Amino acid sequence: MKINGNEIRPGNVIQHQDTIWAVVKTQAVKPGKGGAFNQVELKNLLDGRKLNERFRADQTVERVRLEQKDFQYLYAEGDRLVFMDMESYDQIELDTDFVGERAAFLQDGMTVTVEMHEAKPIGVTLPGQVTLEITEADPVVKGQTAASSYKPAVMENGLRVMVPPFVQSGERIIVDTSEITYVRRAD
Repeated sequence: MKINGNEIRPGNVIQHQDTIWAVVKTQAVKPGKGGAFNQVELKNLLDGRKLNERFRADQTVERVRLEQKDFQYLYAEGDRLVFMDMESYDQIELDTDFVGERAAFLQDGMTVTVEMHEAKPIGVTLPGQVTLEITEADPVVKGQTAASSYKPAVMENGLRVMVPPFVQSGERIIVDTSEITYVRRAD
């Protein structure tokens, strides 16, 4: 679908310079001399490069629709992660680096959303929150003020997170996967 340069918005995915880009930021600019344009910050979805580009209203770009499919995480094999398509039961393997540091949050049977372009995986979206067990938590230091007395703790996946003083080793907590922060105790 073709769109004009002034219709590009953050979150759009466009075809530009023979590759696909995610629109990070846009700013409409009306200089005193010359025509108005849209200053667009782009991020390459294939290799992560960034690009700042100007698009005039009379320029057109191809807007790309990404296919989103649900996959189930099965297991890790070396530095590869194996996922199964929930509809066709086909399996795909992705590099651990492709998922990034959030790969530590993957749990057996977890459903993730894989964004695909022309049957090629471009991104993986994990659930917003996961439940994990605390394996190691520092004891509470008496006399600290209640307002800022968060303490470090290690979760079962090996990642560190700051938790309130009442959270002990062995308890289960809910963690935000994008910010890697404590949300609350699990019920």
